Amino acid sequence: MTHGYRAAIDDVETRFHRPDAETRAETHKTGVLLTNLGTPDAPTTSALRRYLAEFLSDPRVIELPRLLWKLILHGIILRVRPRKSAEAYASVWTDEGSPLLRISKSQCDAVQRALGEQAVVKLGMRYGNPSIASALREFQALGIRRIVVLPLYPQYAAPTTGSTFDALADELKSWRWVPSVSFINGYVDNPLYISALAQSVQDHINAHGQPDRILFSYHGMPKRYLDNGDPYYCLCRKTTRLVREKLGLDQERCLTTFQSRFGREEWLKPYTDDTLKRLPGEGAKHIAILSPAFSADCLETLEELEVENRAYFMEAGGETYHYIPALNDRDDHIAALVDVLRGEIKAPS
Repeated sequence: MTHGYRAAIDDVETRFHRPDAETRAETHKTGVLLTNLGTPDAPTTSALRRYLAEFLSDPRVIELPRLLWKLILHGIILRVRPRKSAEAYASVWTDEGSPLLRISKSQCDAVQRALGEQAVVKLGMRYGNPSIASALREFQALGIRRIVVLPLYPQYAAPTTGSTFDALADELKSWRWVPSVSFINGYVDNPLYISALAQSVQDHINAHGQPDRILFSYHGMPKRYLDNGDPYYCLCRKTTRLVREKLGLDQERCLTTFQSRFGREEWLKPYTDDTLKRLPGEGAKHIAILSPAFSADCLETLEELEVENRAYFMEAGGETYHYIPALNDRDDHIAALVDVLRGEIKAPS
């Protein structure tokens, strides 16, 4: 062995056996990464153009040939949609940023308090800021060797949960020392999650009376995703059934619908907007609507359900329309998230 080679080895051993390096390598805390879809940095056309370009360029979200979709995205959609979306975001924006970001930070803080010293909890957004990559690098800087990732999508879907896994892998594949990772791909079966949803509905009924119909409105996706094997549709229907059974409600009173479609192809049915336009003619003049796929209120709930879809129902002859908020940072929701995490880390009882 040459003197130079031996010296190089000694140098490596010295650097990696420093007391501070050992401290970082032996950190026993678990990193908990809570993720959600994301939000633009501001309710402006330019910010929405950047955000939508990232979001709609994801092949998990739009499953079309890349060259064709790139021409459509940059030639048409990003020339028209950012301005309209910016106006919608401006209608729900707060002093702390978008509702999704504000609520997600509150959820992150609440989970951190519940887990205490045994975990370091960070927030990462699939698109926009704070990014998943930046949160992972914070764990790396802390020397955390074990990470639990909880995408805040109760029902697994490739465009949401699957895409989150892609972002996680894209960052970690460049690391020299890859940490142990536990990836939670859904929690629709968690009893505390179902109980929290049921309680939010019961709280509403206690305050406003029994509606003629309760709509469980989930974010939609093209039907061909289901045809190709995505389980999301089935998990949404399961969520409705579990909540309905928990509340002891008749099947006819609780409807599963799908919102937020765009484009010309067929999406998961029945559509929320079409259902709301139809119900008053069938004698259902009092409805309540919730969106269990959203763990935090956002544009799709506060503008689309609260405002746009309310108008459809009332214009069709409806009389009473109530939106039941997402679980957000309710205590029972935080308890459910912590319970989901307890399967992967040693949380305090």
